[in-house]
Amino acid sequence: MKIVKTLNVPAEFFYQQIINSVIFDIRKSTGETVKEHQLTNYSYVKEFSKSSRAKITIEEAQKNQRYRFNTSTVRNEFNVTYDIKAVSDSQCEVTYTEEMTSHGVLQKANDTLFGLFLVPFKKKQLVKMLESMEASY
Repeated sequence: MKIVKTLNVPAEFFYQQIINSVIFDIRKSTGETVKEHQLTNYSYVKEFSKSSRAKITIEEAQKNQRYRFNTSTVRNEFNVTYDIKAVSDSQCEVTYTEEMTSHGVLQKANDTLFGLFLVPFKKKQLVKMLESMEASY
């Protein structure tokens, strides 16, 4: 899945919003306080419920340009990238890319079937999130 959207916010603002959210999530999930410069290659486990958890690895945090992470569960692996390009001092173009790899033939078939229905919904939710970040500026 790929979404490209121009936002009326500076690249620095958008990137910092992502980083603040990530640092908050790490603190909430682990109790650790991590600084921005420590994020690249940082991994932690996030528990969604008693029977559902994921290992999240931040693969890249390139200031004002890119944020990339991997989420791995027993069923799937998600690779997400936010590429941020400054268009002007007050605008940036965000390219969101998400790739999913399913573990196992049955899981892959299940994800393909549900993906047909869920991808449009996920895209709509992501655009709403981006617009909400823009509105908070």
